[in-house]
Amino acid sequence: MAEGDSGVSLFSGMSSGQVPVPNSGGCNFPEYEIPEINTRAFHVGTFGEQWRGRLSGHGDLSLKEPPASALPERGGVADSAWEDATVARDLGCSMEAAAELRAICGLDKLKCLEEEEDPEVIPENTDLVTLGVRKRLLEHREETITIDRVCRQETFAYEMESRAVGKKPENAADMIEEGELILSVNILYPVIFHKDLYKSAFFYFEGTFYNDKRYPECRDLSRTIIEWSESHDRGYGKFQAAKMEDFSFNDLNIKLGVPYLYCHQGDCEHVIVVTDIRLVHCDDCLDRKLYPLLIKKHWLWTRKCFVCKMYTARWVTNNDSFAPDDPCFFCDVCFRMLHYDSEGNKLGEFLAYPYVDPGTFN
Repeated sequence: MAEGDSGVSLFSGMSSGQVPVPNSGGCNFPEYEIPEINTRAFHVGTFGEQWRGRLSGHGDLSLKEPPASALPERGGVADSAWEDATVARDLGCSMEAAAELRAICGLDKLKCLEEEEDPEVIPENTDLVTLGVRKRLLEHREETITIDRVCRQETFAYEMESRAVGKKPENAADMIEEGELILSVNILYPVIFHKDLYKSAFFYFEGTFYNDKRYPECRDLSRTIIEWSESHDRGYGKFQAAKMEDFSFNDLNIKLGVPYLYCHQGDCEHVIVVTDIRLVHCDDCLDRKLYPLLIKKHWLWTRKCFVCKMYTARWVTNNDSFAPDDPCFFCDVCFRMLHYDSEGNKLGEFLAYPYVDPGTFN
């Protein structure tokens, strides 16, 4: 069965890269077991505590915007000197380096193309490294996928990642605390979508099944697997079972880069991979109500209506008193049924916009 993947950021009461930390000799920091593939198991909560202990008192945990450095007064200072001071401040370099950069990369050094040259064509003999990389990337795309399709994919991914960057909550009580951990998780999902018929589910991490037992009708989906494993010595060791609601990510021992499992609806399985763990910073989404935060979605899939989960979204709403998420997506039928009465009068408070799903252009 083909699968797609989406990226989710969780803050650990729970976003993304490698964490360059020294090994303390224990199992509390991500230390690579197989280079560039996965780490050894470490305790998430202890990882956060040790980093907070090392950085506290130095201002490195602050979620406030850094104050702008004071620039020299412009009055009586030549434009070139003031520009050099600005560049030196922004790049953290010396005034001499800033002056050299201005001399090499200044506006007076820019050259226009000749009349017959096409700005979309990268010359073969370019000595600019970044332009050469761009040229090879475009050539690879032309061999594998159409440019228009790639541009739509990149635009969609950028919109997903940037919509909550630096977003702060309206209510101060929803502000993420300094020193919270952010986890980035890749979730692989099957082609066939299941409607939610049963509440039973479990996560599997490092030999333990965390079963969802919040409702009376929930069943222990892991029991069959544990009994199968214990019926013979199958080499998997002894599995354990626990209640999902009794644990947070801070309580877990996990490995970065290792596939784990989420199972629901009895047989609908999703492979999940924790790809990164780090401390929150001021450029992250700081509204705890928006987590888990979807930052990437497999672009080939259309966005389904949040109500019926069946039809492609035709409307998107913001500040919607009827919606569990912001933004929230609806098909035409669900949107009108939920937001207007039988006479066509608007109910509640919301902002609604027509939505064209990128998947319709596949």
